[in-house]
Amino acid sequence: MIFGYILFVCFLPDLSWSLLPRECSEIKGDNLTSGVYNIYPDATAAAVQVYCDMETKNGSWTVFQRRLNGCINFYRDWNSYKNGFGNPSEEYWLGNEAIHEITSHGNHELRIEMTDFDGNFKYAEYRVFGIGDEADGYPLLIFSYTGTAGKDKCIIFNITYGDSLYKSIHSHTTNSMKFTTYDRDNDIHPYNCAKIYSGAWWYTDCHLSNLNGKYLGGYHKSAADGIEWYTWKGHNYSLKTVKMMFRKY
Repeated sequence: MIFGYILFVCFLPDLSWSLLPRECSEIKGDNLTSGVYNIYPDATAAAVQVYCDMETKNGSWTVFQRRLNGCINFYRDWNSYKNGFGNPSEEYWLGNEAIHEITSHGNHELRIEMTDFDGNFKYAEYRVFGIGDEADGYPLLIFSYTGTAGKDKCIIFNITYGDSLYKSIHSHTTNSMKFTTYDRDNDIHPYNCAKIYSGAWWYTDCHLSNLNGKYLGGYHKSAADGIEWYTWKGHNYSLKTVKMMFRKY
């Protein structure tokens, strides 16, 4: 008698990538401190170094921009902002591609922290944050501002108190605005806003914030080309430090 056997072969999925942290909120451990960690925004790519804020408001923030002392030039081209540049332990930009990859998975909030040269601190938070893909120009998505990033009630341009990111000039908003660099003009101004104001940003026509502008060390005579947050310091003051970060919720 001949007995037949059916062999069942089970292929288990490779779960190793799913265990790797896509962002700072997925890093596990006890007593985590702020610092540089490896994350994996794209499960098929190598690790990316990022600064994680593990302390502010219970931590888990992925920091994608830091301005500290002007040691890094932020007036850069499209590919530099796509791929990232600088040193996450100092000044850097994480990279638009990584920001897109991370924020396209789940809900995220944005927090921006700023200081001036007198030691004053302000912050802006947006309950909704993300950016689209490169094919669409890395468009910005933000909603629901809260914070302290204003000097007083600002009725110019109908700006919400302290909000220099969502609302732009002439009743435009930055929502759905594409990212602009000096070699990729995606704004709605007749000229390239990145060239005019020495930065790279989600400009409209042009801006009320320019956090990737030149490090000019406080008050300056040139208009709006420094690290600007209009509702706090206007267009002739370049901030001392900035930290932009997001977190999943």
